[in-house]
Amino acid sequence: MLDGTALMPAPVRVAERRRETHDTWTLRLDGGPELAPGQFSMLYAFGAGEAPISVSATGDGTEHTIRAVGAVTRALCEADAVGVRGPYGNTWPLEETAGRQVVIVAGGIGLAPLRPVVRALGSRAMVLYGARAPRELLYEDELTSWGAQVTVDAPAAGWDGPVGVVTRLIERADFDPATAAAMLCGPEVMMRFAVAAVRDRGMPADAIWVSLERGMKCGVGHCGHCQLGPLMICRDGPVFRYDRVEPLMRAPEL
Repeated sequence: MLDGTALMPAPVRVAERRRETHDTWTLRLDGGPELAPGQFSMLYAFGAGEAPISVSATGDGTEHTIRAVGAVTRALCEADAVGVRGPYGNTWPLEETAGRQVVIVAGGIGLAPLRPVVRALGSRAMVLYGARAPRELLYEDELTSWGAQVTVDAPAAGWDGPVGVVTRLIERADFDPATAAAMLCGPEVMMRFAVAAVRDRGMPADAIWVSLERGMKCGVGHCGHCQLGPLMICRDGPVFRYDRVEPLMRAPEL
């Protein structure tokens, strides 16, 4: 039986707040649990509520990148201290993909959970990133240092990069599907099309991993909000090998 203290958030000071885009901030916490790439914490904004937020940097200063889209996430982005419980969830398969090139495919805020992976992989990571518009791009300085290939749906004045969905980058990317692996995070519809594009290049489903977020509320598999067929995303994921969840992701309104 779950110890009730596991559901009590511990107060943690926000050591640094960086604005990434017009509606997205990165919080570096002064303490709290150690998380591995792929895991998440439940962050509590005092007086507003809590939300599951993936770790966007590990090691010396845990970071969480948060898009302010509602009352709770807006309050988190403005907070000087937050409640933290966790860590929850599993991790990206860094050991399983050791020595292999890894194609990182991210859409929008989905780059945040993959940022620790890119940092850990170094030159073995090929980053393919798509956003709605240039002003939505995260970690622009790091994108340059990573040699990321970036596309946007709607260009703005001064944008001279590719225009279109991220699957177009996959079609042209220079990787060997027989030996590489892929890790994807973003809107679910984007991931379905991106996986199809990677599969069309010849990569097997058991070399592809996706990170899912479906209405996680409690973080410990009790409330049922994040159920996907027989799975609880918070308890069994959020990272899944694609061949395990592909039938579930195809089922309408599951």
